[in-house]
Formats: sequence, C-alpha cells, structure tokens
Amino acid sequence: MSSAQPELRIRRASKLERSLKRIWSLPSLLWGCILLAILIAVALLAPIISPYHPSEQNMAAILQPPSSEHWLGTDQLGRDLFARLIYAARTDLKIMALAEIVPFCVGVFLGMVAGYYGKWADALITLATDTFIAFPFYLIVIIVAFVSGAGEKGIYITFMLVGWIVYARVVRGLSASLRKQEWIAAARTLGLPNIKIILRHLLPNVLPQAVVVLMTDMAVLLVAIVTLGYLGIGIAPPTPDWGTMISEGQPFISTKWWLSAAPGFAVVYAGIALSLIGDGLADLWRRK
Repeated sequence: MSSAQPELRIRRASKLERSLKRIWSLPSLLWGCILLAILIAVALLAPIISPYHPSEQNMAAILQPPSSEHWLGTDQLGRDLFARLIYAARTDLKIMALAEIVPFCVGVFLGMVAGYYGKWADALITLATDTFIAFPFYLIVIIVAFVSGAGEKGIYITFMLVGWIVYARVVRGLSASLRKQEWIAAARTLGLPNIKIILRHLLPNVLPQAVVVLMTDMAVLLVAIVTLGYLGIGIAPPTPDWGTMISEGQPFISTKWWLSAAPGFAVVYAGIALSLIGDGLADLWRRK
C-alpha cells in the first residue's frame, strides 16, 4: 500500500504537468483564464480594494473627474465610480454564473435524451425548442419582468425558460451521431440500462462541446444582463450594475464620457475573457 502511494502521486503529478503544458501551448486559453481570474479576484476582493461603499453619496463631490481620491471620478450623486464598477462586477458575474446552472444541466440532459432515443422523444423536445425560439428573447424578458418585477428573480426565471435551448440543440446533434457508434451498441448488448449509458458513456463525450458552448453563452448572457439594466428592467438601483451605470452616465456622455465608458469597457473585458476561454477549450479538445 505504501509503495503504491508514491507511484500514484507521480502519475498525478505527470498528468497535471501534461495538462499545464497543453494550456501553456494554447495562448487563447491561457490569456482567457488569466483575464477572467483577475476579474473574479477584483470582484471578490471589492470590499478590501475599494475605500468607499458603492452606495455612499457625497453631494459636495458630484461629477468629479478621475483623481487620486476617486480613481475613476464620481457620478451625478457623488458616488465613487471605481467602487460601483467593481461591486457591479460581483453583481453581474454572480447572476451570470447562477443563471446558467439550471439551463445548462437541463439543456444537456434533454439534448442527450432527444439524440439517444430519437423518434417521439426527439420530436417532442425539438417541438419545444422551436416553440421557444419563435418568441423574441427580449419580449419574454419584458413579460417576465412585468409579472415578477424587475431584479434578479425575473432574470433567473427568463433564462430558465429559454437558456436551455442552445445546449439542447447542440447536444442533440452530437448524441444522435454518437448513438450509432459501436461502443454504444456494445453497451446495449451488455444489457446496461439506457439511463446508465446516457450518463456514464454519452455524457463524457458530449460534455466538452457543451462546455465550449457554455463559455460563449455566458458572454451572451452577460450582455443580456447589462442590456436589461440599461433598459431599466434588470437590477434595481441602488445595487450597482454595469448596465445601469451605462444608462446613468448617458446624459453626460459629451462632457463626462468615462461614466459610461468605464462600465462599457468592463463588459467588453469580461466578454473577451470568456470568448478566449471558449476558443481555447475548443482547440484543446480538438487536439485531444
């Protein structure tokens, strides 16, 4: 037992070393991970980094330009723009991550069921996806916002309703092609239950592509969250949100352009990081 443990540690170390070498050989994945890690670290450490509370108002320091006291200046209510920017990162990234969990799991599972079983299961799930696609996304958002009210709840409900579609469509095509492979036929011949074949054999083969789609969809979801905030049906003030900040800075765009430019740059930064990770993961699994 004791002699087997050093061997196991050596194998794990070599496997980790190979994985790190693969990541190092893919600049897009490496830089995407670095950029996203920096953004997440800044968001998590916002109470330590920022000397001001994001909702703290100072009516004597309204619309101040960037300075040593206020790194990005202040807004029309005298609130520190840098504090609101990094606290908004916490808000938007948290919603983006939580809103993807249920649609990702549901979409992947339904896609595997449709592709594996085919026939009536495929027809039923395809009908459901086509039905939801027929409705414009932001129309559904507005309807849900009116019913449930603006805020996080409406965003979660909306993306649970429509977010699973992209995963179901991608995974369905992959599963339909994989079910014809010999190893699936061998598993059936051995008498394995269909649910076990789906979860143990089919899932590991469709999951990499689903994760690549996840990274791309998270970037799209982030833009949607910011758009809802800009339209006033997203995160309710005074909670900091990049979309709300862009909207609040719009009246001053000709004189205080950084009020909208700073949160806009943050959205672009996060989108680039997620897109780079998605491209890097696609290249990584393509090589494997």
